[in-house]
Amino acid sequence: MAGVLGTHLIAQVGFIVEDVEKTKREWAKFLGLEVPETQPIGDYEITQTTYRGEPAPEAYCYMAFFDVNPGLQIELIQPNDKPSTWRDFLNEKGEGMHHIAFQIKDSKARVADAEAAGLKLIQHGTYGDGGGEYNYLEAPELKCIIELLESYN
Repeated sequence: MAGVLGTHLIAQVGFIVEDVEKTKREWAKFLGLEVPETQPIGDYEITQTTYRGEPAPEAYCYMAFFDVNPGLQIELIQPNDKPSTWRDFLNEKGEGMHHIAFQIKDSKARVADAEAAGLKLIQHGTYGDGGGEYNYLEAPELKCIIELLESYN
């Protein structure tokens, strides 16, 4: 059974944090892994971030990724103070698990399927290197945000 997204394999678990530098060192120590580089989300000219259906050129974050299993990452996200799903989460709930992500194909169709199932698109953007896109969907019944990741290559 494929479910709403056509997959049930989780690709990523994302956490919103106040300080990505401090938190990534703690995760590295806990997991016994190297401390990853911190990556900026990228320039708006590439990311074309939208938030709640509107352009969000000031939405920005820093990220660090841990590959913990083949095909599974832990993502740490430190948002700036501008409106975004990341900032809203930090303001409303504090630090913690923000999303569960699934690697999918055909984002447009999968977002439509998710919306037909009652989820609501809240933020969208292109990877900073232009190699794919992300879509965050509110999923109140699932008690978290669902992220759809599509890598173009």
